[in-house]
Amino acid sequence: GTATTVASAPVQMASTGLVTVKSDNFIMTVDEFGRISQMELLEVKYHDEEGNNLKILSPSEVKPLEVRFSDAKLNDEAFRIPYINTGSQSVDVSNGPQTVTLTQTLSSITVTKKITFKPTGQYDVTVTTSASTPYFITPGHRPVADQSMYMLVRGALVKGSDDIINTVEDGDAEGYEKFPSAKIASAFDRYVASMFFDFDKGLNVSILKEANGDPLIFVQGSDTLELNAYIGPKEEKILSAIHPELTDAIEFGWFSFLAKPFFKVLLWINDYVGNWGWAIILFTLLVKFVLFPLSYKGMMSMNKLKDLAPKMKEIKEKYKGDPAKMNAQMMEMYKKHGANPMGGCLPLILQIPVFFALYRVLLNADELQGAGWILWIENLAVMDPYFVLPVLMGASMWFQQKITPSNFTDPLQEKIFKWFPVIMTVFFVYFPSGLVLYWLVNNLFTIAQQYFINHMYAKQKAVAVAAHKKSKD
Repeated sequence: GTATTVASAPVQMASTGLVTVKSDNFIMTVDEFGRISQMELLEVKYHDEEGNNLKILSPSEVKPLEVRFSDAKLNDEAFRIPYINTGSQSVDVSNGPQTVTLTQTLSSITVTKKITFKPTGQYDVTVTTSASTPYFITPGHRPVADQSMYMLVRGALVKGSDDIINTVEDGDAEGYEKFPSAKIASAFDRYVASMFFDFDKGLNVSILKEANGDPLIFVQGSDTLELNAYIGPKEEKILSAIHPELTDAIEFGWFSFLAKPFFKVLLWINDYVGNWGWAIILFTLLVKFVLFPLSYKGMMSMNKLKDLAPKMKEIKEKYKGDPAKMNAQMMEMYKKHGANPMGGCLPLILQIPVFFALYRVLLNADELQGAGWILWIENLAVMDPYFVLPVLMGASMWFQQKITPSNFTDPLQEKIFKWFPVIMTVFFVYFPSGLVLYWLVNNLFTIAQQYFINHMYAKQKAVAVAAHKKSKD
């Protein structure tokens, strides 16, 4: 069947260049089989320690624009007979688009690839076969731009005609999945992607499973196939300028519904302040401001519970043998004093999705790559090289605990709680410094809030005590 023939391709020798495409930000090479064999990113932020450009295509993997045929004989020829380029061998797209036409003459058909390269990494492709025969074209195996230790999602992403975004991670491909009339088909890594897209007619996309379980995207064509494509960094500004929907190719996982608006707000703040570190701090302040009414209620509730702790102990002693009565008495007491045992948890519970959404934004946003803050923090996308931020974060957590009213009745819970800052510090040591900065600033604002609320509570309590005294007199 089609599924098997599309998946097979002979092992190739090292490819030779047919065309070199130059832009301000990249150098791209097209090989003798009409495939993009390499793309080098020239921006300094992508350079390695030695100052070399970042090459995003792995020599041994399937390349973007590789064409495969269902017909076994044609398929075999397609990987042996090179394309011919009658035009220039080197094109410069810095000042505008340039078109290259490549032709491959097989025994029964002629294949023509007309590629228009643009300065951003966007390109348009028209594949034409002189006689009708089914073929498949791929955006290639996902590019490689990050070998970091972070838990990253990488693989294939398809935005279907129903607007649902499907991701197939490396190693998780099922075999053969079809997505008719898909809008986007993207092979993606942490910061870079190679994608095809069509928001009008849609693409007939299949995802195949490679031997190692990685997904491989193919788009089916016959006669003439027109494709819009992009390869390069998943930068919001670049993608949204090509098409607003294309930003869906920036993958934020489970918490996309929060991560996407967060990312937009962060980009907006950064446009004004021009420093990602300060943008994160201002964003944290904004989140705190939005959650303040809930935090206020929760912290007030915790103060009340702390005051009620002795009474709670009495009730527990008194109704030791009767849990139902004990709970009823407890509820009665909470009601009388306007305390809510769950009130203190709510702001914390709300912080969890916020934290995870931000984690994904700060991990996946290419804009943070090489973005510094102040002093020694030169790249918010990687860990703090001197562990200063994680240690400060741990210290702020410990201090926050000190001033937060607690009403532990279980000594074991209290012990675990005491060790929490240490555990979190160890946990955060390797996190991107942008995320640690968010958590540190979040803690500092929480401490300020707690001081303010403790002060307010003491005031309210003094007023209540005075009023109570007065009524007695």
